[in-house]
Amino acid sequence: MAYQIQPLREFLMQPSLPPQLERLSEMAYNLLWSWEPVLRALFRRLDPVLWQEAGYNPVMALGRIPQETLERAAADPRYLALYAHACERFDAQVHMRTRDQEGDLIAYFSAEYGMTECLPIYSGGLGVLSGDHLKSASDCEVPLVGVGLLYQSGYFRQYLNPDGWQQERFPVNDFYSLPVRPVQDEAGRDLKVSVTLPSGAVAIRVWRMDVGRVRLYLLDTNIPDNALPQDRSITDQLYGGDVDTRIRQEIILGIGGMRALRALGLNPTVYHMNEGHSAFLALERVRVLMETYGLNFDEALEACRSNNVFTTHTPVPAGIDLFDPGMMYYYFQDYCRELGIPFDRLLALGRRDPDDGDERFSMAVLALKTSSYRNAVSRLHRHVSQSMWSSLWPNLPQWEVPITSVTNGVHLPSWLSRGLADLYDQYLQPDWRERADDPATWELVREIPDEELEEVHRRQKRRMITFARRMQRQAAERRNVSPVELRRASEVLDPNALTIGFARRFATYKRATLIFKDIDRLTRILCDEERPVQLVIAGKAHPKDQGGKGLIREIVQYSHHPELWRHIVFIEDYDMKIARELVQGCDIWLNNPRRGEEACGTSGMKAAMNGVLNLSILDGWFDEVFEDSGGWAIGERDLYREGQDDLHASAIYYLLENEIVPMYYARHEAGGRAEWMRRMKQSIIQISPRFDCRRMVREYYSQLYQPAHAAFWETSRDNFAKAREKANWNSRIAEVWDRVRFLEASPAPSIPVTSGRSVRVRAAIDLAGLRADDVRVEVVLGRVGPHGYLLDTEVSVLPPQESHDAATVFATEITPQQTGRLGWSLRITPNHCEDPLTRPCPDLVRWA
Repeated sequence: MAYQIQPLREFLMQPSLPPQLERLSEMAYNLLWSWEPVLRALFRRLDPVLWQEAGYNPVMALGRIPQETLERAAADPRYLALYAHACERFDAQVHMRTRDQEGDLIAYFSAEYGMTECLPIYSGGLGVLSGDHLKSASDCEVPLVGVGLLYQSGYFRQYLNPDGWQQERFPVNDFYSLPVRPVQDEAGRDLKVSVTLPSGAVAIRVWRMDVGRVRLYLLDTNIPDNALPQDRSITDQLYGGDVDTRIRQEIILGIGGMRALRALGLNPTVYHMNEGHSAFLALERVRVLMETYGLNFDEALEACRSNNVFTTHTPVPAGIDLFDPGMMYYYFQDYCRELGIPFDRLLALGRRDPDDGDERFSMAVLALKTSSYRNAVSRLHRHVSQSMWSSLWPNLPQWEVPITSVTNGVHLPSWLSRGLADLYDQYLQPDWRERADDPATWELVREIPDEELEEVHRRQKRRMITFARRMQRQAAERRNVSPVELRRASEVLDPNALTIGFARRFATYKRATLIFKDIDRLTRILCDEERPVQLVIAGKAHPKDQGGKGLIREIVQYSHHPELWRHIVFIEDYDMKIARELVQGCDIWLNNPRRGEEACGTSGMKAAMNGVLNLSILDGWFDEVFEDSGGWAIGERDLYREGQDDLHASAIYYLLENEIVPMYYARHEAGGRAEWMRRMKQSIIQISPRFDCRRMVREYYSQLYQPAHAAFWETSRDNFAKAREKANWNSRIAEVWDRVRFLEASPAPSIPVTSGRSVRVRAAIDLAGLRADDVRVEVVLGRVGPHGYLLDTEVSVLPPQESHDAATVFATEITPQQTGRLGWSLRITPNHCEDPLTRPCPDLVRWA
């Protein structure tokens, strides 16, 4: 029983470590142990049972371990040898300086981080990606700090009632037993910053989590300084509460996060918004630039844009945070007065149409308008995003909407099974871990004997099934089921049967029940006596998503069917631990979202790296690699439309009946193993280097971070002289742009042109007083499609040739390489930048 006693005097009790093991605490507080095998072994060896009971959390384990166990380890030469090796690995990966170019530093903001299972401050793929991004930044020695929120309850824990309906509980995180520590100021006091909300000042305590070489700073409002319950509860739950809670969390993350960085003495040169939750940081950056350097709002906004990076993960408008104008006024009226701008000016930054007084404020639009660098998370998602946000650049063709893509990856050391890692130690080069994103590293997988690779996977599969049975039995005991049901919980799944895994958030677009569309046909597939198949499923629905909860209940009901209970298992309380067991132990990984609605997806990457073959819709990452993956595709490369559910379900059954199941069981026939093992090796060889997160981080660094660094140093030189000049130039362009007009454009040739021969294109333009170098004149050339649109387009610049009277003449020679029916058009834009991908929005474009 807990007692509330006031006042309390607090003190912190730390474990007493023998001098020979004094660095155990240092290593426990750095999450390097979550992916460095030697460090994990160091803590597991102390007490394997306690290690598991402590949720694989070394801080908690060290606090509970008996002193005599520590003393015994300190006297054990074998353990001391392991300890010395762990210290050596730790120093090599933590104390080495990160790459530092002229003080460059990236600040990475995210609302959630999936670092490891003992830190429940994540809900799904977005958080796990953020965690993998930080780990890989450490591996790649990229100078980066993370900023997020430290949730008191985190994301919910899931359990099911007897009817299969999801229930939620919210256990409270004890931060002092987690690998996170409060930041201290120079006087030894907890470092705090504050933001002002309508209810008054809200104090924020700053915590630090070490992730290899990278530091993650987490913000916490549940502290005694905040007297109001609504202020203390801001950082209570991830994605909990109502829309008012959401805007308060995002103010704390964006504005509070910026103030925390300043209080820490950190001055990033790049700000990366991972989704729009943190976009208020742009407003705080503008305020600080105005206050510190005497810039006006437009100048500060120009400077702020130059080195902001925004990554969108959302392929559907329903996933965007929107706030009513009244709510924005309630929270930002005083902030606007401090900035010296009308409230409507702030609203315009978050609206597609600034003149629409009823449009809600969009965090994604704010991020897009205040960033020069914008990216989607797969190639297909880039096209979806360009279509989704094309209204912000209404005068540009969709393919020119300035959103690029960096396809997601996963942190291979965090997701690769220990058995495979040991096998690679025998057959790959000794430095394979350091060169995991090099395709040449993985070619040696072909030399691994099929029997050895198959045996490693068989052991991992048995481990997964043992884990699933234990989880089922624990859930059954909690529900006080009958002895018959309790016995059944320990008998589910067959280690020799083809096992299909499906684990992810239960959002309705992911179609978790698609495989159950024709239950009779599925039953025949699962219950074939000679070639049985089984399904292992896990996932959570958002507490307010009744549709997602209904899908879980439907699956659980099927798993209770007398014929199917051995073949269908739903594992409760999906987390990183369950995900790891499934992606390492299944044979097939099923992924069937509506095509175009899965921005990237990463669970299939983790499975493929472990030799698990994908059966997937051609969406997100899989669309880029299907032909090389060794897996199977469901459907074609068409965006989802109504009526495709039946077609896709039928495709799944057909592939199982005619290809996958026969091929899997042919492994037991003479010479039958070869094709399945060939596919397993192909999956490992192709997916491991291409979707390792280190490849992703290096692409971010070369394509986005480095250009943003350079833009910052250029913009900030001479007291932000370039930002001041650019803002004045923008104002001058906007004043006269309505008067800029085409006077003459050279006509298209009246006779056929032979390919390879040049065509002269000429335009006379009234620049309304602008200089020729203020504008950029371009010809857009391409094939004319059947609906009159240009296809396979090329863009060429027309340099200025001469000026007379009110006209400036621009001209160039173009040499079409295509044949057939071609079309072209001329356009003029402000010559605001050399890189089309950093166009501001809205962009001024005039077509001839």
